[in-house]
Amino acid sequence: MNISTFIGCDNSYEESELTLFGIPFDGTTSFRPGTRFAMQAIRPDSYGLETYSPYLDRDLEDIAVHDSGDLDLPLGNTEKTMNEILLFTRGLVDDGKKFVMVGGEHLVSYPTIKAAFEKYPDLHVIHIDAHTDLREDYMGEKLSHASVIKRCHEFLGDGRIFQFGIRSGLKEEFEWAKDHTYMERFSIETLPEIVKKLENLPIYITIDLDVLDPGTFPGTGTPEPGGITYKELLAGLKVLDDLNHVVGADVVELSPPYDPTGASTAIACKTLRELLLIVGK
Repeated sequence: MNISTFIGCDNSYEESELTLFGIPFDGTTSFRPGTRFAMQAIRPDSYGLETYSPYLDRDLEDIAVHDSGDLDLPLGNTEKTMNEILLFTRGLVDDGKKFVMVGGEHLVSYPTIKAAFEKYPDLHVIHIDAHTDLREDYMGEKLSHASVIKRCHEFLGDGRIFQFGIRSGLKEEFEWAKDHTYMERFSIETLPEIVKKLENLPIYITIDLDVLDPGTFPGTGTPEPGGITYKELLAGLKVLDDLNHVVGADVVELSPPYDPTGASTAIACKTLRELLLIVGK
């Protein structure tokens, strides 16, 4: 494990109810790899932040968070990698921990969502992303960042997945979603009404940062023009804070090599701080 920590997350595992960990995996990236380096950039850059969020009026210093470092994963074996992630996350859940994971590419959300579902069979997922991620497979591979939400649907079923900001995917994916997921295209404006419906249910939040417009967030593997602004995402995070039972969450698809200015990493750091405060409240 890499034991350098995100700012404000240096509590011991035993004393913490919330665990942060990274998954440095981009083995199914279909365009530009590099998300495996996300946490290597996020941890040191987090010290440019304050632990206090003026948006949520809470401080990381007031909750006990343990940064477990990054998982050591086998190279070249996607199925084994998914199983290693599942086993690790299952251990956290069995220990009664809530968790926030940082990818990596979006496929790494599949085993973490599955581990949460095993503990909470009525789990619902809020998915914020530019892409549908509902392909049956990508070039014959069922385990792909382009099919991660479809894999999750296989155990979650209909009425459990709520998608926001979606603006890219096959026509077949958009058509399939009409009968199987809630999908808001192009924006996250309906998030407040969905949160109101889900506020007391167990929730997993997965945020693919490419939901942001690439003019704001170029540091990602599959940039998709037409995205939301960061102020809109921050407003959405404030809405998510109204949820009463968030059991796990993730932030994925930061690829630091594609933004040498560091602005994308700064955005990822701030998003992660807000998400930790939401899950750990």
